Amino acid sequence: MSRLVLVTLIWAFSFSLIDVYLAGQVDSDFAVLTRVVFAGVVFLPLMQFRGVRKELVAGMMITGGLQFGITYFCLYRSFLFLSAPEVMLFTILTPVFVTLFDDLLNRRFSPVALAAALLAVTGAAVIRYDGITADYLTGFLLLQVANAAFAAGQIGYKNLLRWYPTDLPRYRFFGYFFAGALIITLPGYLIFGDAARMPETGLQWMVLLWLGLGASALGLYLWNQGATMVGAGTLAVMNNAVIPAGLLVNILIWNREADLVRLSAGAAFLLLALWISRWSRNPAASRHATGIGDGLEEEKQ
Repeated sequence: MSRLVLVTLIWAFSFSLIDVYLAGQVDSDFAVLTRVVFAGVVFLPLMQFRGVRKELVAGMMITGGLQFGITYFCLYRSFLFLSAPEVMLFTILTPVFVTLFDDLLNRRFSPVALAAALLAVTGAAVIRYDGITADYLTGFLLLQVANAAFAAGQIGYKNLLRWYPTDLPRYRFFGYFFAGALIITLPGYLIFGDAARMPETGLQWMVLLWLGLGASALGLYLWNQGATMVGAGTLAVMNNAVIPAGLLVNILIWNREADLVRLSAGAAFLLLALWISRWSRNPAASRHATGIGDGLEEEKQ
């Protein structure tokens, strides 16, 4: 749980940095590609190429392609059809996909986990709803592909290590995650990128470096490790916790206008969802809500 909280704080700052220093100034496909490259460089010297199961390598590349490559490709495409408030509104459906994919892979139904995810969606909607335009179907569908890919990557990673256990430290094969992401993001930049919109200032390069090393390399590594230690309900809730955290960063540092009443109300929904998810993980509750408590055994390992 502590890993997920730490990454939530990291990503909260990252959203503001992207909004202030990169959005509309630096080509988005190039920005995503540099995040993958910088993060991959971190793990490349740590990677083990021999003695790693082929299934584990393939699985890591698939999760990386989903959780990073497809997610960001579709996310940035959606801005062509949606306003920024609409994008933020429609990303709140990620927790539902997290819960549903976890149940699907494990052939079960977890009503408490689903309830926690829906509460998280409600909380994020209270915070982010600013009204939508009439023509949003294409952008909405693109964003749901992004949400589903991000959720599938998390649940895939969580179950991959259960299906193919290994004694290797996870950092020894996490580089394959970014190799999978590169398979998606490199062609994306070559086809859709705009070479005329490259970073022009040292500050923009510093932001890109932080996004690659901090938000992507450290952030995604810790997030996925944290995902293996909690149940689906908690993971679903934490996927939306970055919204109030990101708003708080904006208010404190960049003094952006925000509705504090809505922020507080939405945060209350998220806290309630987190409490329900954590409560359901005790042994007594877990017997009545299969799926939420499955992180307990993983945390003990």
